[in-house]
Amino acid sequence: MAELQKEESVQLHEEDADDNSGSTAGEAKVDHEESNIQQCDEGKEAEDATNKDPKDESGASNTSTSSTAAREKHISIQAQLTDLENLTDLNETGKKLCPLCSEEKFKACYNHKLQRHLQNLHWKVSVEFEGHRMCICHLPCRQLKPSLNGDQCSSRLGAHYHCIVCSATVSRRTDMISHLKRHVNKGETEASYTGGPDFSTETKVSAKQSCEILKESDTNVQVLPNYSTPQKSDSYFSRKMKTNRQLVFCALAVLSEDRTPLECLDAFGATGIMGLQWAQHLSSAVKVTINDINETSVKMIRENCHLNHMRVQGENNDSEGEELDEEPLSTIEVTKMDANVLMHLRAFDFIHLDPYGTAVNYLDAAFRNVRNLGIVSVTSTDTSSLYSKTLNVTLRHYSCHIVRTEYYKELAARMVIATVARAAARCNKGIKVLLAVALEHFVLVVVQVLRGPTQADELPKKIQQLIHCQWCEERVFLKEGSMVEENLYRQLPCDCHGSMPGKTAVELGPLWSGSLFNTGFLRRMLFEAVQHGMDEIQPLVKSLICESECTTLKQFSIPGPARNVRQECGVVIKTSEKEEDVSSDEQSLGTGKRKMQEGAGNVLKRQKSDVPVEHPAFYYSIHRHSIRGMNMPKLNKFLQYLTEAGFRVSRTHFDPTGVRTDATLAQFKSILTKYSVPTYTAVQTGDHSHASDDVKLDIEFGNP
Repeated sequence: MAELQKEESVQLHEEDADDNSGSTAGEAKVDHEESNIQQCDEGKEAEDATNKDPKDESGASNTSTSSTAAREKHISIQAQLTDLENLTDLNETGKKLCPLCSEEKFKACYNHKLQRHLQNLHWKVSVEFEGHRMCICHLPCRQLKPSLNGDQCSSRLGAHYHCIVCSATVSRRTDMISHLKRHVNKGETEASYTGGPDFSTETKVSAKQSCEILKESDTNVQVLPNYSTPQKSDSYFSRKMKTNRQLVFCALAVLSEDRTPLECLDAFGATGIMGLQWAQHLSSAVKVTINDINETSVKMIRENCHLNHMRVQGENNDSEGEELDEEPLSTIEVTKMDANVLMHLRAFDFIHLDPYGTAVNYLDAAFRNVRNLGIVSVTSTDTSSLYSKTLNVTLRHYSCHIVRTEYYKELAARMVIATVARAAARCNKGIKVLLAVALEHFVLVVVQVLRGPTQADELPKKIQQLIHCQWCEERVFLKEGSMVEENLYRQLPCDCHGSMPGKTAVELGPLWSGSLFNTGFLRRMLFEAVQHGMDEIQPLVKSLICESECTTLKQFSIPGPARNVRQECGVVIKTSEKEEDVSSDEQSLGTGKRKMQEGAGNVLKRQKSDVPVEHPAFYYSIHRHSIRGMNMPKLNKFLQYLTEAGFRVSRTHFDPTGVRTDATLAQFKSILTKYSVPTYTAVQTGDHSHASDDVKLDIEFGNP
């Protein structure tokens, strides 16, 4: 059949060539249609041949399905460039149409031009996957959206790719690559396109084999491939955020001592690692809810719950044969819902927000239903906008104007707290800052919620503007006053405005001007870190305690049972046996509402008594203000010199070379200059002695 049609097409072509030397576009259309018919007939002959060869009936059915799938594969998917060129017979003379373009897109042309067109357009921008290339297609395969006039868009906008796995059409090449990566993460390959009977089982096996099990703080989690890159995986897991997870856990452990049981929410579960750690270490003291809007993440969270021998609320134990042998450690509720909707529907005692990027879109919902004296922890990972790299995004998300300074990390923490405080005030709630940490990868803020408009009215008083000198980097919060001040530079301790021309200072903010730490809460966090064996964050919590008190003392006590922890990061922790246990008051409380309120009042009184004088705002970098040509003293020695001068001083976790002190920049520099030594003093004196000897020799020998 195919041979007869081929002979007829050759005869027709010869007759047309005799009648007319140049072929027209209409004749090119005929050749294009005849070549398509020829390909279909050849496919039918190949199908007949495969149907005749199999040895049994099952083999015949399998080959028929595979041949059907082969026919369904789009012509833009080819293995080699020669296969793409074979779609049109380039050996024949005359003009031909492109098999992957419409006539409006690419008019009929001769062989050399058509071959160059296939190579430089379709094959060059193709997407490779498992030995095949998905070339770009300009045929009207997609239904384009009509314009306002009712007409469809031009054919130029119809360029697309055909997926080899699911036969979907994707317009952009980068989107097609991401689309294929999602297939790979789910374990789907080209075999799913063939529609074989054993595809589903193979996909499940490959997906199981591709997963990896990680362990952190005695908790196992199953992660998908490319788990460390959010753009490549539906379930994100970062090892660098371990410090963040442990700090949040210690904050929850402190709250669980005040009242039980706690309803806790991990609004963005991903793998569920944080909620699983809460349930595993605190067991009956907490009721954990893990939420995620992604279906793949929700399935992964359920699997991780079974992996850690925990029961998922709403599931039957009969479905999991492995769970029948041992009793589950805890029960976790897993939800698939938008975080804003879930926080509006239910009330929680502890809410943790850790989205990918900024959390400003979820603050209003978080403070809407959080219970009184509850805790809201916010983790922001949009470091580019927080650390003054994208100022337009900072202004859009946080409504704050900042510049790059030496204290940019503390500036980011105060900016996040100011945004959290405004969101709480909109819900008639106040906050008390318990903890603010800014490290390389994230900014963590933990606040306690105080209900009532009276508490909310106190927040705007602590949100102020900051004036920053761009020459010496001196800074001070603007004082509130009823009179309008003409010159704001007078509030700065430096005199750069008088000695330098032009505008020397900028106004930053609004920023949080209150304290960043609560010493009593940090001491209790340190006790929980020691009790649960979290050795990695203990040095950080100890430095936060010293920073909150603005002291360099390396000996202090923490509440709890008698225990001694010595020589850890240079800090000795002494615990007095006479101190009352923190949880003794809460254990004696009953379950009544009045007793719970009395217990909460006692907690507030105890925490207020633990709070010392607020630490000074911001810090100075000893390297930033070092004197050129002078060797500055060691940092610990310099802290001692500042203390002897009568200033409060401590190190800061924001900057390893930073010094938090209540001294002004001029006082800071004067003490630094006083105890700095000139560089290369001995070498310079030796050079001068040699030079004088040379002069004496020249004079003796009569040289000028």
